Amino acid sequence: MNERIESKQEADAAADAEAILSCMQEAVVYSDLKGIIRLWNKGAEHVFGFTAEEAVGQSVDIIIPEKLRKAHWAGFNKAVEHGDILSAPGSRMTRALKKNGDSLYVDMSFAMVRNRAGQMTGSLAVARDATARFMAERAARVAASGATPAG
Repeated sequence: MNERIESKQEADAAADAEAILSCMQEAVVYSDLKGIIRLWNKGAEHVFGFTAEEAVGQSVDIIIPEKLRKAHWAGFNKAVEHGDILSAPGSRMTRALKKNGDSLYVDMSFAMVRNRAGQMTGSLAVARDATARFMAERAARVAASGATPAG
């Protein structure tokens, strides 16, 4: 009887988690320890342009600009070896790619994910499109310096 109650509670919790992820505006991307996307929410569809069907099963390289991949994988592999991200907590501004090839700025935070047994299973990234904010801040810096913006 207790097993049935626990099983229902776990199923309810999983359904709640799925509902929460589906309504988030931020992109939520979970990848396994090889960098293969295993979870891609509606927010990720909006930010990056790939549907979940297109993204799940693909390498996270689909959203990482070519010139940033070496640094990404070095950091990713160190985090896997160490068991946690090695950078300061919080989000950071970085570049990403959309499905159509356009580049965008994203405010992104990362975490390594462990299962109930404490084994590391992958990496979680939460991102939001910060392109408009970045461009406005850059324009303000240029205006404050008196320089003319570069095209």
